[in-house]
Amino acid sequence: MARARPDEAENTSAVTVEVTVEQLVHVGDDDYTVARASADDGAAFVAAGRALAGAQPGERLLLSGEWGEHPRFGARLQVRRCERVAPSTVRAIALYLGSGLIRGVGPRLAHAIVSHFGEETLKVIDTEPARLREVVNIGAIRQAQIVEAWAEQKAVAALMVALQGFGVSPLLAAKIYQTYGDESLHVLTTDPYQLVGRVRGIAFQSADRIALRSGVPEDSPQRVKAAVVDRIEAAAAGGGHCFVPFRALVAQVAALVEQDEPKIRQAVDALHADRRVVVETAPDDPGRLVVYGKQEHSREVALAGHLARLLRAPSALRLRPYQEDDALHDDQRAAVNLVLTSTVTVLTGGPGCGKSHTVSAIAATVRAMGGRVTLAAPTGKAAKRLSELTGLPAMTVHRMLAQQPEDDGALFQERPVEADLIVVDEASMLDLQLATRLASAVPSGSHLLLVGDSDQLPSIGPGRVLADLLSVEEIPRVRLTHVFRQAQDSGIIRAAHRVRAGELPGLPGGGGFWFEELDDPVAVADRVIHLATEAIPRKQGIRPDQVQVLCPMRKGVTGTVELGRRLQDKLNPPGDGIDEHWYGSSVYRAGDRVLPIRNNYDKGVFNGETATVTAVDPRERLVELRTDDGRTVEYAFDELDELTHAYAISVHRSQGSEYPFVVAPIVAESGGIMLRRSLLYTLVTRARSWVVLVGRLEALETAVHTLGRRRNTALPRRLALALA
Repeated sequence: MARARPDEAENTSAVTVEVTVEQLVHVGDDDYTVARASADDGAAFVAAGRALAGAQPGERLLLSGEWGEHPRFGARLQVRRCERVAPSTVRAIALYLGSGLIRGVGPRLAHAIVSHFGEETLKVIDTEPARLREVVNIGAIRQAQIVEAWAEQKAVAALMVALQGFGVSPLLAAKIYQTYGDESLHVLTTDPYQLVGRVRGIAFQSADRIALRSGVPEDSPQRVKAAVVDRIEAAAAGGGHCFVPFRALVAQVAALVEQDEPKIRQAVDALHADRRVVVETAPDDPGRLVVYGKQEHSREVALAGHLARLLRAPSALRLRPYQEDDALHDDQRAAVNLVLTSTVTVLTGGPGCGKSHTVSAIAATVRAMGGRVTLAAPTGKAAKRLSELTGLPAMTVHRMLAQQPEDDGALFQERPVEADLIVVDEASMLDLQLATRLASAVPSGSHLLLVGDSDQLPSIGPGRVLADLLSVEEIPRVRLTHVFRQAQDSGIIRAAHRVRAGELPGLPGGGGFWFEELDDPVAVADRVIHLATEAIPRKQGIRPDQVQVLCPMRKGVTGTVELGRRLQDKLNPPGDGIDEHWYGSSVYRAGDRVLPIRNNYDKGVFNGETATVTAVDPRERLVELRTDDGRTVEYAFDELDELTHAYAISVHRSQGSEYPFVVAPIVAESGGIMLRRSLLYTLVTRARSWVVLVGRLEALETAVHTLGRRRNTALPRRLALALA
């Protein structure tokens, strides 16, 4: 085998071999990577190890390790050390350039370039890039693309080496380069704390490891301030909190950096002076302090101000006599009257209580009076569902606002929404950011109706806007409580109302709700996969993509990651001739169902929409999607952190959606603090025809009887003061 040699310094049985990566087979969350590789003499083999993290097909690597035998997959090289090397032979250079690593260069063009320049190809690209135009089909634009992609590839490779030296996952290199470009290595080595909060996937611990190994003192003010910011951002991202109590923040930072309270207080004071955080008195106790991140504070203040403005404004809706709908229940009729007379109203209630029919009646009444009505929801699926239920057009809140990416100098400067009545359904999904942008766009005098179920999970982002508004007495509201007869026949709705009341559903169930008891988490995972891919599709005569797997947690054998991988392997497996691309520990193939997890205004794609991968293009380094509304959207390979697979998704990400059939694991492994009533209630109400829960009865009981932790917000106090 080419360049294989004993490595006596480490192990007499070790070998070192120079290879070309042919295909990635597996990348784990822990960076453990399995790849097929080939040596120059044509010998092909499997290499595996964490040292391979970040390797890409086409790359030339110098691997050191030992041969071993995997009990299931046979012989493989267990890699201990990996170095990236420039390919030197004509064949290796052609494979490298044509592998898709360099955007815009496919196998045919790579062959033409190497045929022209031979072994000098990479030197030409480095030192005489204008000569690329000597090759047929390479003009000025293509030449610039090749040179730019080549420079980026070299920079990312250098970052990967640096990250490995610091003991940090090299998979983060592309994300760092995407944020900082040519300054990446400088930032990494001189001020790694900049990365926290700006580069997805880099938490304080990773930046801190780099900083300490670079010689930053443990008691550095820079280090302590970074830890303070990290804990505030973690509270927002992980717990949905708008602020952190000062005492709790000090304790968390002390545990993180092992520094005393005076140093942490100094760090908070310095951040407050720099306007990076805001320190205020607690909403429920003037004797305590709380600490906000800058954005959460400005948004909370702005939202309270805009809602107070709307509530005080005289109605611009010209009331005319209208015919009341005799088919409405009394509380539905009360909702119609309240919306006509209040500029801000909240309509809430459980499943089967007629919220959608009430919205239809309200919209029809306003339109009959000559008013203009706009219907919206936080996600595309929720908007589509609202349109189907009401028979009226609906859109996402983002599209309604014609929203552009915000920046610090233009917060809350939305175009006013031109309508007499704006209805926003699934309002429990409104986080602080989106609610603020919505309220800022509603003109004074227009009526805003927020519709939602306050017993569902709160928003993914910080805040608990719907619940906060319901806690302020001055906000007009109607709660629908009457369950209509046709809804009473649904086992799903019966189960949902029992869960909402803190009671176990009737077990094993019926009428659309079913609980199947299994103890072992592995057996639960196997059963969920069988139900979702075989049993339910066969029995109901449907496609597997009409069954959605929902999980309370991300990790574990019954979490979204592991179940999602197994479902993908079963429903859309790899195959010869099928293009695929690994991004981190996820692989994308044509046919995959995916979810955007971040709003991308340039693409017109928003969090919560779903799409199908239609093509993976290694040459252009693009993944092409078709959204559920029929649009074609492209994501560059380095943008794939904005997507996640939809084979198994969290209950939180299912909000606003409804699926014909839902299957979910309910086990202690999936639980901890996540097994709570609002999560189970939200899960059950995502199904239209059937929901099947598989797991332990004790876990189901835990979920029914556990209330979620209240999020730290001060919106009710701010709104009450603004209205006083």
